[in-house]
Amino acid sequence: MNKLQAADYIVFFIYFIAVAAYGYYVYHKKRNASASASEFFLAEGSLTWWAIGASLIASNISAEHFIGMSGSGFALGLAISTYEWMAAATLIIVAVFFIPLYLKNRIFTMPQFLAKRYNDKVSTVMAVFWLLVYVFVNLTSIIYLGALAIASISTISFEWCIAGLSIFSVIVTLGGMKVIGYTDVIQVLVLIVGGLVTTYLALSLLADHFGFGGNILKGLSVLRKEAPSHFHMIFDKSNPYYKDLPGLSVLVGGMWINNLAYWGCNQYITQRALGADLKTARKGILFAAFLKLLVPVIAVLPGIVMFVLHKNGLFAQEMRDANGVLKPDHAYPTLMNLLPPGLKGVAFAALTAAIVASLAGKANSISTIFSLDIYKKYFNKNATERQQVLTGRWAVIIAMLLAAIVTPALRSLDQAYQFIQEYVGFISPGVLAIFLMGFFWKRTTAGAAMTAALLTIPISTVLKFLPAWTGGAFPDFPFLDRMSITFGLLILLMIVISLSKPYKAPEKPIIEIDTSMFRTSPGFIVGSVIIIGILTALYTVFW
Repeated sequence: MNKLQAADYIVFFIYFIAVAAYGYYVYHKKRNASASASEFFLAEGSLTWWAIGASLIASNISAEHFIGMSGSGFALGLAISTYEWMAAATLIIVAVFFIPLYLKNRIFTMPQFLAKRYNDKVSTVMAVFWLLVYVFVNLTSIIYLGALAIASISTISFEWCIAGLSIFSVIVTLGGMKVIGYTDVIQVLVLIVGGLVTTYLALSLLADHFGFGGNILKGLSVLRKEAPSHFHMIFDKSNPYYKDLPGLSVLVGGMWINNLAYWGCNQYITQRALGADLKTARKGILFAAFLKLLVPVIAVLPGIVMFVLHKNGLFAQEMRDANGVLKPDHAYPTLMNLLPPGLKGVAFAALTAAIVASLAGKANSISTIFSLDIYKKYFNKNATERQQVLTGRWAVIIAMLLAAIVTPALRSLDQAYQFIQEYVGFISPGVLAIFLMGFFWKRTTAGAAMTAALLTIPISTVLKFLPAWTGGAFPDFPFLDRMSITFGLLILLMIVISLSKPYKAPEKPIIEIDTSMFRTSPGFIVGSVIIIGILTALYTVFW
């Protein structure tokens, strides 16, 4: 039945009240008497490792995973998990090399690093890019997918779902990073438990349909048998989805650019660790890496289950839109509608937790960048702490309002997860090139960085559309390969431009680097080895 029952609403309101009450408690217990900008934006020094790890995952996992990744699981299978599993490896690199650099140099925002390493022009250009991407790609896609899912399992209209999610997220965000960080622990617990319950019931339903009485282990074996093409991590060129996940590029090419830019140079991700000491930050990031290994279980497997059930004649109508077109992104909402009362409420709460936590994390980073890198720098250089916090709160409200207005325009999407990855990928090569060259090559100039900042979108655009403009005369590269090509061209340009200017070493290093910063504890090394071992086993089994 396409409707939430009384038991579902009771479960959901328990979740809502728990999050609101805990957020209110954290806000009042841990706030300072005066409104501090560093406290509001970073929760400086007050987040524990488990809060950092949970908040990283809560900011990352959203409707784009539950809905979008399940949709991609339905369409192309387990291979879409490479975004999650490679992210676990990426987080180890970020913890070892990126976070120590930020903390050693007291970096609070990504544009602040660019201003310190290069100049204010580079910083401002990238700040504007980030704000546009966060508002018009990230916020809009999360609100769209969340509203689509909630509208499909309840009697609430799509438009009211947009309004409700936006308002709930604003309320959480206005409490600042401290409230977000600690409420994210509840959000992650809810979304993982709810996600695992949904996956369990999906496999049980599959096993029951094939006469195995709800045995989930039998359900897993049925899944492998009925959809063998959906259990390969590496596609060859004959695969119809090769352009989405082009062979070994998911291991050695563009996937690294995508992940390093996202996890290492992204405000709403790194912000969780920037207010902590190095040991705490690294523990939190390693915890997040372990949680990333779980994501395909709760997000991808349900999509594959729906593929098998649909292939066997079930849910033909539910998986199509009003025009009769098969929509992979309908997989998870359709599955949620099959859950019994009460459990549907758990899944509904999990989905809402993922959406709200992710929206709150991104909105907080929008407010941080706008307040510290735009408002304070260009509009009010003498802004008090209170004025910065107030400006940040207004930035949250305006950003969410803009995103809510634009969201309905996304209704024409097929696989929203791929849309997000591709268009964020227009800026990722430039971001990563600027940061890596700024970290590790002291000769890199501000002019080289500005060139990369200004050319990353044009080069990506040309590579995407030139095949159509030339009637196929120019190769039509998969988007992960386009990212690799763009990254390589930008690195080359930055080297040429930097070498064309005479170099004069600064009296004092702009960015302080000490090799001792990169040393890790035995516990971190053991955790990292375990993660790499699990990843090696997964890719070996599902190659």
